[in-house]
Amino acid sequence: MIVLTHEDGMRAALAEASKALDEGEVPIGAVVVRDARIVGRGHNQTERLQDATAHAEILAIGAASTTVGSWRLSDCTIYVTLEPCVMCTGALVLSRMGLLVYGAVDPKAGACGSRIDITAEPWLNHRLPTQSGLLAEECGGILTAFFEMKRAGAKGVD
Repeated sequence: MIVLTHEDGMRAALAEASKALDEGEVPIGAVVVRDARIVGRGHNQTERLQDATAHAEILAIGAASTTVGSWRLSDCTIYVTLEPCVMCTGALVLSRMGLLVYGAVDPKAGACGSRIDITAEPWLNHRLPTQSGLLAEECGGILTAFFEMKRAGAKGVD
């Protein structure tokens, strides 16, 4: 898929989030783009893989690194449907990601400005330029619907 705009990138991340939803995972998706092409994709797979690190961003970073043949992704942009957590933001900084674009903010666990801001810590050797709020309603809506379904299902359980 060719990604020409930030919206194209976020729509591809939303498609990944839909895959997570179909698998019963928290619906978060991510894609890494380099030279207008997707080089890495990921969606949450923590339950399926029984791996606390199987977040969309981590999987997309790994796939992108394999595709480009380097752990340094300074010429790449990652699109994520939800503001990354501490673990994922740390991985984005360590991978030297060129730009982070995310949709919905995460006031509970966001590490890119909502709760804390790892992207701009002066003691780190890389600053991660960040843009937030792209397609935020759609990105947040899929999460809201997922958790409403989970809560509704939990109410009928003794």
